[in-house]
Amino acid sequence: MNVEVTDVVLRDGLQDEDVVVATRDKIAIAQALVDAGITTFEVASFVNPARVPQMADAGDVVDGTRGLGARRLALALNAKGVHRAAASGVEVVEVVASASSGHSRANAGRDVDQAIDELAAAVAEHPGTAFIAGVSTAFVCPFDGPVPAARLVEVVARVAGIGVERVGLADTLGIATPEQVATSVAAVQQALPDVELGLHLHNAKDQALDTVDAALELGIRHFDSAVGGYGGCPFAPGAHGNLATEALVAHLHARGVHTGVDVSKLAGTAQLVQQSLVRGDRLPVRPTQ
Repeated sequence: MNVEVTDVVLRDGLQDEDVVVATRDKIAIAQALVDAGITTFEVASFVNPARVPQMADAGDVVDGTRGLGARRLALALNAKGVHRAAASGVEVVEVVASASSGHSRANAGRDVDQAIDELAAAVAEHPGTAFIAGVSTAFVCPFDGPVPAARLVEVVARVAGIGVERVGLADTLGIATPEQVATSVAAVQQALPDVELGLHLHNAKDQALDTVDAALELGIRHFDSAVGGYGGCPFAPGAHGNLATEALVAHLHARGVHTGVDVSKLAGTAQLVQQSLVRGDRLPVRPTQ
């Protein structure tokens, strides 16, 4: 069995830190990830730098990571972000919508249907670009509470229909139980059997690896994680760090699952991230909604 691990530390990992990491350090982290065997990673997000100053150099990071031999994903929340990401030359643009209205308004500034409509129109303008989709707060929302499986099915059906290769379901807070995730994933699979799914896991209660096990049993073969366990959503109160890539890979290898990633090299990459954060410029005020 093979599993694709997408490392998200350069985007999800750094966006929740009160530090702006230097572009050159981000490029060095990308190189270290590839040297460790990571073949797909989130390179940046094309979002409003006034709201997420940690991502203000997205274009420069994309330029500086060309030719690494890995598939780079750039995130976009709205039409402007899609156009910027597509023009950057990144291999894949990841459009993100929320399953819950409360998080959609906080994160994207609009309701779920409005957000998806805008993304769909933007995606249609770039027929030569590869797209995947992410669904934030797929299981629990900090504003609206638990997300019913039926609601998740509706949102996945909509985003899958705009022309994407895969849909990733995010436990944005990291508090969904393995049983809840498995129930919702199974519901989506039953309703939408032709949609390829992945999981983006945060790890508030040290149960993310149990969720991985449950997902593997359901046939999920794509997982997001962040080296060092960094990360969180600035617009989701209570969000915890990502499942650590080194923990995920070690767990998968113990199960006999092939990833092609060298765990020992990931430890050095995590140290590099930590050093980059120490060197970075501290933000005087935490970004607000």
